[in-house]
Amino acid sequence: MDVVVIGAGQAGLSGAYHLRRVGLEPDRDFVVLDHAPRPGGAWQFRWPSLTYGKVHGMHSLPGMELTGADDGRASSEVIGEYFDAYERTFGLRVHRPVEVSAVREGDGGRLSVETSEGTYATRTLINATGTWDRPFWPRYPGQEIFRGRQLHTASYPGPQGFAGQRVIVVGGGASGTQHLMEIAEVAAETFWVTRRPPVFREGPFGEDQGRAAVAMVEERVRRGLPPQSVVSVTGLPLTDAVRRARATGVLDRMPMFDRITPTGVSWDDGRSVDADVILWATGFRAAIDHLAPLRLREPGGGIRVEGTQAVRDARIHLVGYGPSASTIGANRAGRAAVHAITRLLKAPEDGTATDRTAEDMAVERGGQPAATPV
Repeated sequence: MDVVVIGAGQAGLSGAYHLRRVGLEPDRDFVVLDHAPRPGGAWQFRWPSLTYGKVHGMHSLPGMELTGADDGRASSEVIGEYFDAYERTFGLRVHRPVEVSAVREGDGGRLSVETSEGTYATRTLINATGTWDRPFWPRYPGQEIFRGRQLHTASYPGPQGFAGQRVIVVGGGASGTQHLMEIAEVAAETFWVTRRPPVFREGPFGEDQGRAAVAMVEERVRRGLPPQSVVSVTGLPLTDAVRRARATGVLDRMPMFDRITPTGVSWDDGRSVDADVILWATGFRAAIDHLAPLRLREPGGGIRVEGTQAVRDARIHLVGYGPSASTIGANRAGRAAVHAITRLLKAPEDGTATDRTAEDMAVERGGQPAATPV
């Protein structure tokens, strides 16, 4: 293959679309591998109570708008159906379920992509694996002796699973506040615990604010540090629902506890809380362990990226990583990665000079540039 795309969420599908746009053909020039059982990326795993109307800033994929969606339907259904239609419309031929175990240096300057359906030798790689597969669980003393239930956002079942229980929600991000406000309506008691005081954002979040937030995340990635969460940069939007929750005491934040006890949590100042459930809404980390054999990580723990390109290996493009970890950012990153890959593919593997474009190579192989649905 010329390109292997790992992941068929927003970023991976955007990349695949733009590969088709420059004339590369699925299963001949590139392949899209996805470990999920069906279309929808991470959206297919979202909790049922996250309806489409509660989704913040879902941008349509390039070339095909998402229109007429019912705000009351589960986002997992709406977006899953949309992604499915998108894959079929543009003939992306996503392979699933396929697990990618490792990417290594291969022969002849190619990368060797080891998967559950065999090994691919590719000139370039678009990594679009997101974060959903790597939920972050902080470690606290006593965690193993808690007699109640512990779960993470990744397995959040919706509020009804907490009816009549005492619930501690840990985490100051968007998911944590959404979970808390839902659970508070059915639980016997709720407690909100965060490491830092939450920052609530008043007023609209326009293009200038968006660019500033992206720039802050991008700077960390350039320095080889792990990307920050979006909320850590932008703050929490102060919606009507959030205002009500603050007024009723649901969003009264407590500082992070010092230890977990068999029946709850406690602080060094003598305070304690009994609980039946601890819900860790503590975010996710980039799912990039399969890239470990290439030694792309910097001492700071992240992969240093310029645009979408890994600084340590120009063949690797990370989309949906760091500053492109949003639906609109993923769209743009897919296009940028393909633009850079097109330049790289101009060079034949023997290193001689050429003026051929990706479109030229596609036509030579019997294909043609694809700019319309198939």
